[in-house]
Amino acid sequence: MAKYFGTDGFRGEANVDLNANHAYKIGRLLRWYYGRDHKCRIVIGKDTRRSSYMFECALSAGIMASGADAYLLHVTTTPSVSYIVRADGFDCGIMISASHNPYYDNGIKLINKNGEKMDEDVILEAEKYIDGELGELPYAMRDEIGRTVDYSAGRNRYIGYLISLSTHSYKGKKVGLDCANGSTWMIAKSVFDALGAETYVIGNTPDGTNINMNCGSTHIEGLQKLVREKGLDVGFAFDGDADRCLAVDEKGNVVNGDHIIYIYANYMKEREKLPNNTVVTTVMSNLGLYKALDAAGIQYEKTDVGDKYVYENMRRNGHMLGGEQSGHIIFAKYATTGDGMLTAIKLMQAMIDKGMPLSKLAAPVKEYPQVLVNVKVTDKDAALNAPGVQETANRAAEMLGDNGRVLLRKSGTEPVLRVMAEAESTEECMKYINMIIDAMRPDGYLLEVKK
Repeated sequence: MAKYFGTDGFRGEANVDLNANHAYKIGRLLRWYYGRDHKCRIVIGKDTRRSSYMFECALSAGIMASGADAYLLHVTTTPSVSYIVRADGFDCGIMISASHNPYYDNGIKLINKNGEKMDEDVILEAEKYIDGELGELPYAMRDEIGRTVDYSAGRNRYIGYLISLSTHSYKGKKVGLDCANGSTWMIAKSVFDALGAETYVIGNTPDGTNINMNCGSTHIEGLQKLVREKGLDVGFAFDGDADRCLAVDEKGNVVNGDHIIYIYANYMKEREKLPNNTVVTTVMSNLGLYKALDAAGIQYEKTDVGDKYVYENMRRNGHMLGGEQSGHIIFAKYATTGDGMLTAIKLMQAMIDKGMPLSKLAAPVKEYPQVLVNVKVTDKDAALNAPGVQETANRAAEMLGDNGRVLLRKSGTEPVLRVMAEAESTEECMKYINMIIDAMRPDGYLLEVKK
């Protein structure tokens, strides 16, 4: 199991959990791993956090010191790095971002040559080098020392790619964009302006410390207000690195990832372009999505939480659409990762082709109240598998029947069990959650119920 890297990279507070020396060593390792028989080329993107500039320099220094070239996309999105790695034949890519986290956090996401999340063997080698287990790697000498290359043209190519995917002009459409003071602060408006939309943009004044601050997909209230006040047709909110997108319909209501999966699955099915008649979701998708998919005759599979697991399932089984409630949506024909800008373009396509407002397209998904409580325990494996806990969870599921569900899962990083319930009311959700939490008490597993 990886020590530093989780399902979405090496992430933590800048210069506390993740520092410039870590970044330097990661750069050194990547060149050593990929460049043993050729001059290695690595492309780097970053979001707008103040520390992203520090990590860009540290990664570049490590890459160059070992003899590879670092190509800098500058401020850009995670999916753009994925696209450019594939399109331009780079050995690998790096995105510097902590996604939806506050500005003082940061992260290093590694991307393989196929534009996918990095292979586990490379990550384990990087962790060994960080911990000093590989010894010292050789430095490049003389003309073998690497260089940095301004590759902003790659970011522009990605913008052109997005524009090319639209099947319609957006002329006459009033579109709101919340860029989260992050990676899309220039890209989003460029794309929607080029497609003819009348754009209204917020969250587009990054200062290094305001990324995701009261804006973006994690604080969508500002976009809801903009849509209502300006009478817009639709709004799109991205997170810090723009691998997520949530939407706001013309009435100002939030359209989340579950709604988006339903809307586009229906759109594809109607056109006989939904392979296997199946979409991929995670276990956290709302019961309302599954009932709507059942009614539409669309099948679904469920994975662990994380777009990494969604994509792995899609690739393994040949599915073309999947994602998470949080707005990570993967359109496998066009991308290997969640792409917020692509998601917005695909929603616009469905709206225009069907001649329907977003509210009507999303209406069949009747969301059930969903409550999630984090429970700190002495031993998460023992608590999860305790007979009393399992029996109580099974009893709760039987009592809910087809009108709800309960779910227990472990945190990947903390001594925490996540207890989730869906039912016809929030009060009913809490009733079943409390039943399960109480079942942890007799054996002494329960430490704290975290709000």
